[in-house]
Amino acid sequence: MTPADSTNDDNVVLTLDDILDDDLFTAPEKPKQLTSSDRLERAFLEIVEFRRTEGRVPSSQTREIAERKLGARLDGFLADDKKASAVKHLDEFGLLEAPAGPTSLDELLESDDLDDLLGDAAGILDVSDLPAIKRPEAPESVAQRVKSEDFAMFEPLFKAKHAELADGTFELQTFTGMDLIREGVFFILSGVMCFVADVGEDVDLVVGGKQKKKQRLRVVFENGTESAMYRQSLMTRMYEAQGQVLARTGIDASEILDADIESGHIYVLQSMSADPLISNLPNLHKIGFSTTSVEQRVKGALNSPTYLMAPVRIVADYRLYNVKASALEHLLHRVFADVRLDLTQVDGTGRNYDPSEWFVVPLNVIHTAVAMIMSGEIAEHVYDQARQRLIQSK
Repeated sequence: MTPADSTNDDNVVLTLDDILDDDLFTAPEKPKQLTSSDRLERAFLEIVEFRRTEGRVPSSQTREIAERKLGARLDGFLADDKKASAVKHLDEFGLLEAPAGPTSLDELLESDDLDDLLGDAAGILDVSDLPAIKRPEAPESVAQRVKSEDFAMFEPLFKAKHAELADGTFELQTFTGMDLIREGVFFILSGVMCFVADVGEDVDLVVGGKQKKKQRLRVVFENGTESAMYRQSLMTRMYEAQGQVLARTGIDASEILDADIESGHIYVLQSMSADPLISNLPNLHKIGFSTTSVEQRVKGALNSPTYLMAPVRIVADYRLYNVKASALEHLLHRVFADVRLDLTQVDGTGRNYDPSEWFVVPLNVIHTAVAMIMSGEIAEHVYDQARQRLIQSK
């Protein structure tokens, strides 16, 4: 273009406003933050999509994990009028409508609901925990609460959960069904917090003349007791007592185990060595970390300088959830650094090896330290070797 062309009437003159209005200068809108109402609607729409795709309502009793999760979620909506009302406008299949009652005795006898009741799919007719005529097998089938001999391993978990409830990380939600009863979940039963520490293998029992598969649980209570009740029995008691489940804030109870993840194990070992240099040391313990079972981890201890070339005994196993176990192990090592074992071992190849995870400290002090770490109190304490206890730092 020549200078003369600049006077042409066809030239476009851009103003500052035109430039600022250009898309290149327009900042993209920030995505809208999801509200609790949005999350609730999304959760229900997943159930609706399942009904549309599969042509049936998801079941909370199936072995298919994805469907079971949706079925439990639907049970939660049905049990909570407030939640049901919030998503009623999305219910195109009538999932939230109560079924019409039978109009005659014949209709009742022909209904599927009666078949389910007689089949006892929900365990309603399970009388394993009710008073019964004493028989030789009764002590094996009826669970009683007993003192938890290794409660010290679980106490830090209860303290941590109370702290997380206090700071809002976790909240109490309504118990919605047996699908929530899995290893690693905390509940409130009759005002007492309890923890499902273990779910046993299926066992075959004859109930009401029919063979049933049941699972024994190891349920530890924060008052220091534990019970080996059946899974169905815990479900019944949770419903009777209007129990609650601990769930991470903002996470639907049906997805609790997706948010509660086992981190690993902090374990404490005692050496069974016959070497006087080791056996004469009172309160000698190894504090370690494992992502597998502790029993698996200590195999071959007899030939490993890490374990002082001797068999070991497991005296504590802290199963941790939502915690970086390796960081907890490191913190424990720092707390007890002044009482670390100073000993050089020789491995199978003749090389010197300095075990770094053995400490001369009483087991009860280790229990206390774990509890303080989980509650956050440890930052204000140090280990006093002379008094063999944790004291307030100056």
